[in-house]
Amino acid sequence: MQSTGHRAQEESGSGPDAPPVLVIMGVSGSGKTTLAGLLAERLGWDRQEGDELHPPANVAKMASGQPLTDDDRWPWLDLVAGWIDDHRAQGRPGIITCSALKHEYRDRLARPGVVFVHLVGARATIAERLDHRVGHYMPPSLLDSQFNTLEPLGEDEAGIVVDAGQTPEAEVALVLKRLGLESTPR
Repeated sequence: MQSTGHRAQEESGSGPDAPPVLVIMGVSGSGKTTLAGLLAERLGWDRQEGDELHPPANVAKMASGQPLTDDDRWPWLDLVAGWIDDHRAQGRPGIITCSALKHEYRDRLARPGVVFVHLVGARATIAERLDHRVGHYMPPSLLDSQFNTLEPLGEDEAGIVVDAGQTPEAEVALVLKRLGLESTPR
Protein backbone atom coordinates (compact mmCIF):
# COMPACT_ATOMS: atom_id res chain seq x y z
CA MET A 1 0.00 0.00 0.00
CA GLN A 2 1.18 3.49 -0.69
CA SER A 3 1.94 5.87 2.13
CA THR A 4 -1.06 8.08 2.78
CA GLY A 5 0.25 10.56 5.29
CA HIS A 6 -1.01 8.26 8.01
CA ARG A 7 0.55 5.00 9.11
CA ALA A 8 0.42 2.55 6.22
CA GLN A 9 -1.02 -0.95 6.45
CA GLU A 10 2.34 -2.72 6.46
CA GLU A 11 3.43 -0.57 9.38
CA SER A 12 0.39 -1.68 11.39
CA GLY A 13 1.74 -5.23 11.48
CA SER A 14 0.04 -7.03 8.60
CA GLY A 15 1.94 -8.48 5.70
CA PRO A 16 1.60 -7.17 2.17
CA ASP A 17 -0.54 -10.17 1.17
CA ALA A 18 -3.01 -9.94 4.06
CA PRO A 19 -6.42 -8.80 2.85
CA PRO A 20 -7.45 -5.51 4.43
CA VAL A 21 -10.65 -4.54 6.16
CA LEU A 22 -11.68 -0.98 5.36
CA VAL A 23 -13.59 1.03 7.96
CA ILE A 24 -15.45 3.80 6.13
CA MET A 25 -15.78 6.48 8.78
CA GLY A 26 -17.11 10.00 9.26
CA VAL A 27 -20.07 11.92 10.58
CA SER A 28 -23.62 10.99 9.69
CA GLY A 29 -24.43 12.07 6.14
CA SER A 30 -20.82 12.05 4.93
CA GLY A 31 -21.56 9.26 2.44
CA LYS A 32 -20.23 6.19 4.26
CA THR A 33 -22.95 3.83 3.03
CA THR A 34 -22.70 4.98 -0.59
CA LEU A 35 -18.91 4.71 -0.69
CA ALA A 36 -18.89 1.33 1.08
CA GLY A 37 -21.46 -0.08 -1.33
CA LEU A 38 -19.61 1.10 -4.41
CA LEU A 39 -16.26 -0.14 -3.14
CA ALA A 40 -17.70 -3.54 -2.18
CA GLU A 41 -19.21 -3.86 -5.66
CA ARG A 42 -15.99 -2.85 -7.41
CA LEU A 43 -13.76 -5.04 -5.25
CA GLY A 44 -16.10 -7.98 -4.74
CA TRP A 45 -15.67 -7.72 -0.96
CA ASP A 46 -18.11 -8.34 1.88
CA ARG A 47 -19.80 -5.23 3.24
CA GLN A 48 -21.50 -4.52 6.55
CA GLU A 49 -23.51 -1.44 7.43
CA GLY A 50 -22.31 -0.58 10.93
CA ASP A 51 -25.58 1.16 11.80
CA GLU A 52 -27.32 -2.23 11.55
CA LEU A 53 -25.24 -3.43 14.51
CA HIS A 54 -26.51 -0.73 16.90
CA PRO A 55 -28.60 -2.13 19.75
CA PRO A 56 -32.26 -1.06 19.66
CA ALA A 57 -31.71 1.25 22.66
CA ASN A 58 -29.07 3.22 20.71
CA VAL A 59 -31.34 3.53 17.69
CA ALA A 60 -34.23 4.74 19.87
CA LYS A 61 -31.99 7.25 21.63
CA MET A 62 -30.69 8.73 18.36
CA ALA A 63 -34.14 8.71 16.78
CA SER A 64 -35.39 10.79 19.72
CA GLY A 65 -32.67 13.37 19.04
CA GLN A 66 -30.31 12.42 21.87
CA PRO A 67 -26.63 11.92 21.07
CA LEU A 68 -25.00 8.69 22.15
CA THR A 69 -22.56 8.66 25.05
CA ASP A 70 -19.34 6.68 25.16
CA ASP A 71 -21.12 4.13 27.35
CA ASP A 72 -23.74 3.73 24.61
CA ARG A 73 -21.10 3.29 21.93
CA TRP A 74 -18.74 0.73 23.52
CA PRO A 75 -21.01 -2.34 23.07
CA TRP A 76 -21.71 -1.27 19.47
CA LEU A 77 -18.02 -0.76 18.75
CA ASP A 78 -17.37 -4.25 20.15
CA LEU A 79 -19.85 -5.66 17.60
CA VAL A 80 -18.10 -3.75 14.80
CA ALA A 81 -14.75 -5.08 16.07
CA GLY A 82 -16.21 -8.61 16.12
CA TRP A 83 -17.18 -8.32 12.44
CA ILE A 84 -13.64 -7.15 11.66
CA ASP A 85 -12.14 -9.99 13.72
CA ASP A 86 -14.27 -12.58 11.93
CA HIS A 87 -13.06 -11.36 8.55
CA ARG A 88 -9.44 -11.18 9.63
CA ALA A 89 -9.63 -14.71 11.11
CA GLN A 90 -11.05 -16.02 7.82
CA GLY A 91 -8.45 -14.13 5.78
CA ARG A 92 -11.24 -12.31 3.94
CA PRO A 93 -11.23 -8.65 2.96
CA GLY A 94 -14.21 -6.57 3.96
CA ILE A 95 -15.71 -3.12 4.24
CA ILE A 96 -17.67 -1.86 7.21
CA THR A 97 -19.17 1.54 7.90
CA CYS A 98 -18.71 3.07 11.34
CA SER A 99 -18.66 6.69 12.39
CA ALA A 100 -15.52 5.99 14.48
CA LEU A 101 -15.53 9.63 15.55
CA LYS A 102 -12.91 9.50 18.32
CA HIS A 103 -9.36 8.25 18.32
CA GLU A 104 -10.19 5.96 21.26
CA TYR A 105 -13.05 4.40 19.27
CA ARG A 106 -10.68 3.73 16.38
CA ASP A 107 -8.20 2.24 18.84
CA ARG A 108 -10.94 -0.24 19.74
CA LEU A 109 -11.23 -1.20 16.05
CA ALA A 110 -7.58 -1.00 14.97
CA ARG A 111 -5.94 -4.29 14.08
CA PRO A 112 -3.35 -5.38 11.57
CA GLY A 113 -4.84 -4.88 8.13
CA VAL A 114 -7.55 -2.42 9.21
CA VAL A 115 -7.49 0.81 7.22
CA PHE A 116 -9.70 3.78 8.09
CA VAL A 117 -11.17 5.75 5.18
CA HIS A 118 -12.31 9.06 6.65
CA LEU A 119 -14.89 10.94 4.58
CA VAL A 120 -14.50 14.62 5.39
CA GLY A 121 -16.90 17.30 4.22
CA ALA A 122 -18.11 20.79 4.97
CA ARG A 123 -20.77 20.96 7.66
CA ALA A 124 -23.16 22.84 5.32
CA THR A 125 -22.85 20.19 2.60
CA ILE A 126 -23.45 17.34 5.00
CA ALA A 127 -26.35 19.15 6.69
CA GLU A 128 -28.01 19.56 3.29
CA ARG A 129 -27.61 15.83 2.62
CA LEU A 130 -29.17 14.99 5.97
CA ASP A 131 -32.09 17.32 5.30
CA HIS A 132 -32.86 15.34 2.13
CA ARG A 133 -32.19 11.85 3.50
CA VAL A 134 -35.19 9.62 4.06
CA GLY A 135 -35.57 6.38 5.96
CA HIS A 136 -32.76 6.87 8.48
CA TYR A 137 -33.24 7.20 12.23
CA MET A 138 -30.45 9.75 12.72
CA PRO A 139 -32.02 13.22 12.77
CA PRO A 140 -30.15 16.21 11.29
CA SER A 141 -30.30 17.86 14.72
CA LEU A 142 -27.53 15.52 15.93
CA LEU A 143 -25.03 16.64 13.29
CA ASP A 144 -23.48 19.30 15.53
CA SER A 145 -22.87 16.73 18.28
CA GLN A 146 -21.10 14.51 15.74
CA PHE A 147 -18.87 17.33 14.51
CA ASN A 148 -18.13 18.29 18.13
CA THR A 149 -17.11 14.69 18.91
CA LEU A 150 -15.11 14.12 15.71
CA GLU A 151 -11.35 13.78 16.09
CA PRO A 152 -9.48 13.68 12.75
CA LEU A 153 -7.28 10.72 11.89
CA GLY A 154 -3.94 11.00 13.60
CA GLU A 155 -0.55 10.37 12.02
CA ASP A 156 -0.35 7.19 14.12
CA GLU A 157 -3.50 5.73 12.54
CA ALA A 158 -3.63 3.55 9.41
CA GLY A 159 -5.91 5.47 7.09
CA ILE A 160 -6.60 8.01 4.43
CA VAL A 161 -8.75 11.12 4.24
CA VAL A 162 -11.21 11.51 1.36
CA ASP A 163 -13.06 14.69 0.41
CA ALA A 164 -16.77 13.89 0.70
CA GLY A 165 -17.62 16.79 -1.63
CA GLN A 166 -16.64 14.78 -4.72
CA THR A 167 -18.86 12.45 -6.68
CA PRO A 168 -19.05 8.94 -5.23
CA GLU A 169 -17.29 7.61 -8.33
CA ALA A 170 -14.38 10.03 -7.75
CA GLU A 171 -14.21 8.93 -4.10
CA VAL A 172 -14.02 5.28 -5.17
CA ALA A 173 -11.27 6.00 -7.71
CA LEU A 174 -9.29 7.91 -5.08
CA VAL A 175 -9.59 5.14 -2.47
CA LEU A 176 -8.57 2.47 -4.97
CA LYS A 177 -5.57 4.52 -6.09
CA ARG A 178 -4.42 5.64 -2.63
CA LEU A 179 -4.67 2.12 -1.20
CA GLY A 180 -3.28 0.39 -4.29
CA LEU A 181 -6.38 -1.78 -4.71
CA GLU A 182 -7.51 -3.37 -7.96
CA SER A 183 -11.12 -3.52 -9.09
CA THR A 184 -12.14 -7.19 -9.27
CA PRO A 185 -15.92 -7.53 -9.05
CA ARG A 186 -17.45 -10.88 -8.22
